[in-house]
Amino acid sequence: MALKIAQRGTVPPFIVMDVMRAAAEREAAGGATLHLEVGQPSTGLPRRAAEAVQALLASGQPLGYTVALGLPELRSRIAGHYARTHGVDVPAERVVATMGSSAAFVLAFLSAFEVGDRVGVTQPGYPAYRHILKALGITPVPVPVGPATRFQPTVEVLEGLGETAATLDGLIVTSPSNPTGTVMPADELRRVAAWCDAHKVRLVSDEIYHGITYGMDAETVAGFAPDAIIINSFSKYFCMTGWRLGWLVLPEDMVRPVECLAQNLFISPPTLSQHAGIAVFDCEDELQANVARYARNREVLLQGLPGAGFDRLAPADGAFYLYADVAHLTNDSLGFCRRMLAETGVAATPGVDFDAVEGDRFVRFSFAGATEDMEKAVAALTAWRR
Repeated sequence: MALKIAQRGTVPPFIVMDVMRAAAEREAAGGATLHLEVGQPSTGLPRRAAEAVQALLASGQPLGYTVALGLPELRSRIAGHYARTHGVDVPAERVVATMGSSAAFVLAFLSAFEVGDRVGVTQPGYPAYRHILKALGITPVPVPVGPATRFQPTVEVLEGLGETAATLDGLIVTSPSNPTGTVMPADELRRVAAWCDAHKVRLVSDEIYHGITYGMDAETVAGFAPDAIIINSFSKYFCMTGWRLGWLVLPEDMVRPVECLAQNLFISPPTLSQHAGIAVFDCEDELQANVARYARNREVLLQGLPGAGFDRLAPADGAFYLYADVAHLTNDSLGFCRRMLAETGVAATPGVDFDAVEGDRFVRFSFAGATEDMEKAVAALTAWRR
């Protein structure tokens, strides 16, 4: 007789990872594949950071555990990053280095919410939010957003939830957003933060795409929402996806609880990755060059996809995604993406990964890769749709 499997472990799959596997299988069989499915930079660790890592390894210095909160120098560099990029004073003592932003979510949710609490999650939104919450016994509450609010929550959207709004214990906002790439205007972010404060709702601000915007800056809540939890990562702007390094900015009274959780769950973030994170703050020129490439890629898709029938696109103010309404092409985005991969070699993510209700009519394209790949994808999709 089979032993039971705990219900907390039966969360839905992260579909983009399934798409990645299918694309890898196609490549292994010799099929050309263009990766517009996964949200990771195609560039490696910036040169100066790589050199620092190589020097550290060559020195023979042992790379044991660090303290659970992370290397003090790394926490100081992160705090300095807020002062330099946002003009905001963030004490290093409130910064916690984590094993990627994924571990940051687990630590944040465990420390901020009890089993049975209810946390608002935008729909569409990053699927791991609701999956992690569910696994922890916390109820994700859909907050439907759409073109009328540029796929971002507003105070009016929250009030429109009616009695549901009064049951919220937390709210997750993401700006720039995954999957839409939209940025919350600064005044709206401040209004939402004030609403959360007035209603005793814990605000969790996912800022992992900060630094990647196109003419519209993304504001951090660090300067005006002292009780908010901020989550960020070295994976996107800093091009360190596989290094598994992120961070939290916490209210002062949450630092010790998170430290104790981190000690027991993760011990510490990867030591080598932390040293790379320290060095990557000295790579601004290379990082900005990557953002310039994303901007070119964005233009290639914005100009080319409409000719291939993908002409209903969310405004992509930041990150490296275009979210396309494909209701005129299909009502089955999962099957549509499978056919697209099989028939064109273009891998993209079905909207059902981000929205269980309306996602059947959306597809997300990532433009984090090479500009040449974006051009090839447009050509392949245009030929496919003719």
